[in-house]
Amino acid sequence: MALTEWKLGETNFRRGTAEAETDSETDSPRPWRQALRKFSRHRLAVAGALVTLLLLAAALLAPVIAPYDPEEVTGSFTAAPSAEHWLGTDQVGRDVFSRLIYATRVSLIVGFASVLLYVTFGTLAGLVSGYFGGWLDMAIMRITDMFMAFPFLMVILVVVAVLGSDMSTIILVLALFSWPGVARLVRGSVLTIKQLDYVRAGIAMGYGTPRVLFGHILPNAAGPIIVQATFGVASAIMSEAGLSFLGMGVQPPTASWGNMLTDAQSLTVLTEQPWLWIPPGAMILLVVLSINFVGDGLRDALDSEP
Repeated sequence: MALTEWKLGETNFRRGTAEAETDSETDSPRPWRQALRKFSRHRLAVAGALVTLLLLAAALLAPVIAPYDPEEVTGSFTAAPSAEHWLGTDQVGRDVFSRLIYATRVSLIVGFASVLLYVTFGTLAGLVSGYFGGWLDMAIMRITDMFMAFPFLMVILVVVAVLGSDMSTIILVLALFSWPGVARLVRGSVLTIKQLDYVRAGIAMGYGTPRVLFGHILPNAAGPIIVQATFGVASAIMSEAGLSFLGMGVQPPTASWGNMLTDAQSLTVLTEQPWLWIPPGAMILLVVLSINFVGDGLRDALDSEP
């Protein structure tokens, strides 16, 4: 009888312990929920995210939204904004609004594709450098120092002039000279994380290197990488617009915010035809501010402090 009561008491104790653990897990929100809650309190970040999503939707639905083909000559040359042409036409007779919509595709593709490439490569380089250390760490860091020592704009201009100024070349060149910053950021995080107890425990239990790197270290270093990537998108869009403005980026007749601004070099356009340069300039300002606001929100949301 006493043995039965003892077993019942032990069972109830275990059940109560399990329920308490379940309640505590329910009461404490998961990290991604906490991050989402912090991000939602950042009004500028939420507004920036909405604007970025709207621009992505406009880029995807460009054939539906744009009233004209971006390369179509309508017959109205340098026409002012009207009901037929909402933002007027350029000197060739192409609809500015349609070109503005299609140019969104170019800028967003360049921004996101180049960031995807250099963040992936920089993260891998930083993981390997920080985790293994020794001569491998020294070699990778010296290569990053060499790339960071190059005059960024001058080298890009030379490479684009040699290889050509199509969109794929611009993406590759921007990725080639942007990965060192990510590599150094990831390396610093890895040097700290690999000394923590749970990483040491995983190594002691015989976990393989890929499992330790990608299952334990990388998830805990992801916050700074995401923030860096967000700001990188805005920087890549600015770089593409600058190259196109200088005539070294996306070439006409393909629409780009940068090559649409090329017309602003004329004093006549600046003073008498503002519809040719204000819309693309405003779009660059809008998308860069929006993405930077998103980056600020993510930085605050992924901060470990409550």
